[in-house]
Amino acid sequence: MLAAMLVPIRDSSGIVWLSTRGHAMQTQWSMIKGTPATWAVPLRLHLSVIILALLACTSLPLIWITYTQGKFAALSTGEAQMRQLGLRAIEDYRNVFHGGYSAVVTASAVSEMLTAPPNDVQAKQNFLLKLLQSSFRVDGVYAGYADGGFIQAVDVATNPETRASLRAPPEAAYAMRVVSTVYGASSTTWAFYDTEMRLLVRRADRDDLFDPRIRPWYLAAVGEGETVSVGPYVSASTHFLTMTIATPAGPNHRVVIGADVMLVTLGELIDVSALSEHARGYVFDQEGDLIVHSDKTLMSEVRSRLRRGREVSTAELAQADPALPAVTNLLTAGGNMGSGTVVHFQVKGRDHLAQIFREAVADLSSVYTVVIAAPLEELVAPVEQRLKRNLAIAAACLALGILTAIVISRLVSRSLYLLADEAAHMGKLEFGESGVSHSWISEVNALAKALSSARHAIRTFSVYVPRELVRRIVIAGQAAVGAAVRQDITVLFTDIRDFTTISEENSPEEVVALLSGYFEALNEIVERHGGTIVQYLGDGVLAMWNAPLHDLHHVENACSCALAMKAAIDAMNAANNADGRPVLITRFGLHTGQAVVGSVGAETRRQYTAIGDTVNIASRLEGLNRQYGTTILVSGAVRDAVGETFELVAVGIVSVKGRTGQTELFELRA
Repeated sequence: MLAAMLVPIRDSSGIVWLSTRGHAMQTQWSMIKGTPATWAVPLRLHLSVIILALLACTSLPLIWITYTQGKFAALSTGEAQMRQLGLRAIEDYRNVFHGGYSAVVTASAVSEMLTAPPNDVQAKQNFLLKLLQSSFRVDGVYAGYADGGFIQAVDVATNPETRASLRAPPEAAYAMRVVSTVYGASSTTWAFYDTEMRLLVRRADRDDLFDPRIRPWYLAAVGEGETVSVGPYVSASTHFLTMTIATPAGPNHRVVIGADVMLVTLGELIDVSALSEHARGYVFDQEGDLIVHSDKTLMSEVRSRLRRGREVSTAELAQADPALPAVTNLLTAGGNMGSGTVVHFQVKGRDHLAQIFREAVADLSSVYTVVIAAPLEELVAPVEQRLKRNLAIAAACLALGILTAIVISRLVSRSLYLLADEAAHMGKLEFGESGVSHSWISEVNALAKALSSARHAIRTFSVYVPRELVRRIVIAGQAAVGAAVRQDITVLFTDIRDFTTISEENSPEEVVALLSGYFEALNEIVERHGGTIVQYLGDGVLAMWNAPLHDLHHVENACSCALAMKAAIDAMNAANNADGRPVLITRFGLHTGQAVVGSVGAETRRQYTAIGDTVNIASRLEGLNRQYGTTILVSGAVRDAVGETFELVAVGIVSVKGRTGQTELFELRA
């Protein structure tokens, strides 16, 4: 516990310290221009305020971002679920209608199907039963003939109501109806088969006076002369709401092959109960009329109205499904909406989300629309509950963090005073031993260790000049500036022609100003091309590539740099000439090869440089420009490295002074 009493102490510098009994916490009144500052507060208070502010500034936005992203994720999840349901329904619809389409197209190509019963009845029965067995969710396949003949296979296994309507035996899986016309008189027989296609019972039905020629599917197929989809309508045989795919065949297209899909079957394809309690699925035909609803009770109402010959009214169905009018309006207003479109709408003040899918029936022109809709709050409610719980947990953690911050700020204040004092000495490049003793706070020890490493690094690199070289050495890492190593480098020397004469003809101030702009331009170009200026040699520059930073393309970069330097100097000379200032004709020498690269010099003053034959040759090449009247001379080694990347003109072969052997010379041109 801190003592309550503060004892004022004034030292010889006029600084007042407030000391607490038994503790080393101090509040310093600083002197600013000889006048004491109005007040100062303990470091622990500053730390507490800063840490609390940082906690608030970081945690609160993160919490809010997490909350909003969570809601967005919930909405995205709902949309994804809708899309999965819609795509699955569309795929099932595609399979259903393609199955029906394939069935009628296949049947229309079978010769036995083109003759009216009783011709080839057994062959027709076997074929239709096999076709029905292999078709996906097709409830019946049949053929109608111009003489009133008709043959039909019906699936009674998947729909108990169909079984009851046809009075089929309990074990029956398929029913076969044959209407034969002989001498103008029609007769109807029904036959029932089990799953193994074994005949169970056959009976005549004198009351069945079915005539296919007056059915909508027959009239539409014969009238259009091509495959059509018809419906929805109430099937005369099953009394269910049905859609038919029919195709004309035979002589004069008077034989019509059809396949039925009961809309009760299609309604099973859009089960949206897994999405939410009040989610709904709809199917609309090409006229925008509702033909399928995911709610079985409402679907029965649709069938009942159609069976009674009444038009299905959206307003009447809205009593059972309030979202239906809004969905219908969406389709009417957004007729050009693409498949997969997600829309928001309201129903009685509640936000809803819907996804719309459009699909053509097989290869027909009819386009059907599937809509999956659900209240937005039901989609995001589970995630919102988790988010609120997480927000409460986050708030509790934030409060705990605030308390922890206050405690830690009190613990670290004293050690931080000492660390700050040491950092101030480092800022003045005064390097001594650390005054921070071991602390039982690991963070303080880590900071002390980090300051010790920084002190060593600054002491090591403070002996290097120029600035950009030290920066590059630091970037390259401490290991790169240890013992000298032999490596490939590219070296560039520059020199200004007749600079001594320029210095004699102009004042020192003018020469310095001229060189400052000159070197500034060269330095910027070298750095831009990844090189390092190692040394300024009077009016010349020594630059190198591939050290201290590795550069796989150091030769190309050096050549590009030399050309860029020449262009910049030419532009500078044009401006100097216009202003009456001296022009600086610069010559360049460029060579690549191995050299010893590293730090040389005394303990307190070092230089990072390159030593070896490569450096000497680059220097000699720069001097040879005077003899050959060239500007940029490069060696054969440079030519070998860059190939045909640059324009290199052979100049000759010379013996470089101080070196055995001969060197090929090339002029680098823009």
